[in-house]
Amino acid sequence: MITHEELKWQVFHWSKKIGVKPIEIHVREMKRKWASCSSKGRLTFNKAIMKKSEDFLKEVIVHELLHLKYPNHGKMFKVLMRSYLNAKN
Repeated sequence: MITHEELKWQVFHWSKKIGVKPIEIHVREMKRKWASCSSKGRLTFNKAIMKKSEDFLKEVIVHELLHLKYPNHGKMFKVLMRSYLNAKN
């Protein structure tokens, strides 16, 4: 299990690699999703994600950060998602 601070560090780490700057990062209970991203750059993560595996956490973080560049799940989004997840940290 990771802490809020460790989660936020991971988000900032990946945001530098992806080249985006989230405006806010929040952690709270969410009933239906693992995370969300607003069009203004606010990322919200489900508190329960902190108990998940490192690989799952990375996938969710990268997914939400890519939405700051690509709001939909189009071809470029999918290509970059695969690229970041398959790259060695």
